[in-house]
Amino acid sequence: MSVYEELKTELLNINQKVSGLLGTINAMPGTSRNSFSSWENICQSIERQLSDELLRVAVIGTIKSGKSTLINSLFSGDYLKRGAGVVTSMVTRTRRGKNLSARLFFKSWEEVNADIERALILFPSMEWRSRKEKFDICLDSDRRELTHALGTLESKQLLSNDTRNLNSLYLSSYLNGYDQVKDFLSSGRLTQDYNGADFSSHRDFSGNDTLAFYLKDISLEIDSGDIDKNIEIADCQGSDSPNPLHMAMIQDYLLVANLLIYVISSRTGIRQADINFLSMIKKMGIMDSMVFVVNCDLSEHESCDELKALVGKITTDLAIIKPDLQVYAYSALLSLFSANRKTLPHKDQQRLAQWEEEKKITGFLNAQEKDFIADFQMIVASQRYSLLLSNHSERLKMIVSGLDHWIRVNQEVLTKGADEAARLVKKIKSQQKKIDRVKSMVKSTLEGAVQQIKREVRADVDRFFDARSGEIVPALIDFVKNDTVPIHQYQDHLSADGFSNTLYMVFQEFKNHIDTFMAENVNPRIFHFVKDEEEKIKEYFDSITGPYALMITDALTKYTSAMEQSVSGTTAEYQKVMVQPDVKMLKRHNKLDLPPASATMNYSTAIKTEAIMRLGYYNFIKAVKRLFRQRAGSQTENAVSALQDSVSRMKKETVEGLLFHFKNYRENIKFQYIFRLVDIISDYIFDALMERFHDYSEDLSQLTTSAAGKQVDKEQLFFAFQEAAKKVSDVTDQLERFGGAIRQNAVSIH
Repeated sequence: MSVYEELKTELLNINQKVSGLLGTINAMPGTSRNSFSSWENICQSIERQLSDELLRVAVIGTIKSGKSTLINSLFSGDYLKRGAGVVTSMVTRTRRGKNLSARLFFKSWEEVNADIERALILFPSMEWRSRKEKFDICLDSDRRELTHALGTLESKQLLSNDTRNLNSLYLSSYLNGYDQVKDFLSSGRLTQDYNGADFSSHRDFSGNDTLAFYLKDISLEIDSGDIDKNIEIADCQGSDSPNPLHMAMIQDYLLVANLLIYVISSRTGIRQADINFLSMIKKMGIMDSMVFVVNCDLSEHESCDELKALVGKITTDLAIIKPDLQVYAYSALLSLFSANRKTLPHKDQQRLAQWEEEKKITGFLNAQEKDFIADFQMIVASQRYSLLLSNHSERLKMIVSGLDHWIRVNQEVLTKGADEAARLVKKIKSQQKKIDRVKSMVKSTLEGAVQQIKREVRADVDRFFDARSGEIVPALIDFVKNDTVPIHQYQDHLSADGFSNTLYMVFQEFKNHIDTFMAENVNPRIFHFVKDEEEKIKEYFDSITGPYALMITDALTKYTSAMEQSVSGTTAEYQKVMVQPDVKMLKRHNKLDLPPASATMNYSTAIKTEAIMRLGYYNFIKAVKRLFRQRAGSQTENAVSALQDSVSRMKKETVEGLLFHFKNYRENIKFQYIFRLVDIISDYIFDALMERFHDYSEDLSQLTTSAAGKQVDKEQLFFAFQEAAKKVSDVTDQLERFGGAIRQNAVSIH
């Protein structure tokens, strides 16, 4: 068990002790029902957050750079499919656990049908559809008709830039895989588990280029390796996938990741695809949380010096984009084979033996791997010590200090006569009224602050998404208007394939240009903007929390000062006010997510394809009529002219669709994400400030009434308070030792 896990286990133990103390004290005669409900809620929240804690690590890079092999090596086994396909994509999330299991997350029928509808935009002919309603893959007639329609397409219409057209691939894959998933999806279930001996069966889907289209992502639990169980490592699709939607999937995970590991193959070094991807990440503003690994293929390198020179060159190239970086040389396959040498096939055993003969290279790589693992654990731990453990231990100290004060006050009441006890209760009630006024003031001023920051971020969002002067929409519209559709390349298609077939191919290329521009330029700017707004919101609340904390500290100081005159041993320890919201954690616990990156690419649903087709047919018919009166050589020119008219209409419809789409997207970002985040942070701060207060007056009134009426045994209750005070003292000492251990480990990390 790591030092962090040991500390977390200890903190959970302390939390259970505090929770037990609250239950014991709450059952005493001197307490009213639910007296300590707010503090009990804090203990429950701490246990939930510590148990649900998850630190996300994204392993990214280009296709076949060794991402899956690297993750396999970290878990000491061949669990993830290596050399995954280019076209299919999902994020495979992997965690350490007690059992070997895989959970597959499937798309719903609604999501599958939505994918198909997008792929059918400007399909060459829609005459094959007997129904006017949206396509439904569950209907035999719709599947049969689409299968026939795909069969009528020429092979050239199934290709784009010499590769399989993504839309036709979506359509055919969904159709071909339907029979194998229909019973499962029709049952209403969207997850499938494979445990123990059945674990490898999950590859029947993830490794199948047809069935993988039905998957959204995969979660693996692995019972080997040294990765902490609360660290999730995600294998992301290659950044140079030809499908822009795959980049959107990667971007979604990057936004929630705490650490990025970028993998570069030593066979290829830095490629243009790497530069493009890293530039995009820089635009997103998440470059600081990245480390680099050069995955070394030992078969490609003749000497250790040559390998070191290559790593040095890669480091120099990367420094252009990220100056302060750390690059590790790492042979994921060597590490994986070494960890499983007894179970390796004979061929792989021979490869391992051959590699290990190269003592200099393997020695260098083993040392680099050791450095990488040590630094990886250090980076992970530094984020957890400072935020998670420290904040929770301070909250527990506040509760324990408050309990100590409550016990002392109650003990004081029990030792006084009825008149003196009544005077003490009256004094406490007077102080409580003052505290209530402070609480009311904090609440009202915080509400005003929320409205102020919402006005500011509203203006920021509207300005950023403005259609005329904003940062993304005008540039996107210019791109659409100026995108060059190579009409001349489609001249031969017009005569051979017909107008509608050609228009379909043109539209698919045009849409791919826009989607790529969205993924590489628009989405990163949106994410960077949102990240800046999150930081602005946090800084704003940080700036106003200080005065509130001082106000509360002052109120507690006056209360304690007044109580010291009446209650012996009253301390002011619990006056400390610490409010450090962890935005990522708050978003996770409140299930607040930014709209998925692919949401920006749903603009096509607003394009009026019928209008484009009608215009094209109309112009094409006019062109044909003119053919009879013009020279034969102008036939192609007229057809091209008709196609150009349709492309112009296509661009016009696309611009209108984008403007409508981003207007809705702007409002969604504003109300469903940023404003909600403001409210979540505000609620957290108010709760964190208010949890320092406890209304003692009601408890004391009940105690004095019970004591005066001889409804409680004062001596027995006094001893019960003494026992509780001893337990509080023990927990206080344990928290002090715990705080020292956190500080010591935090210093050693940094």
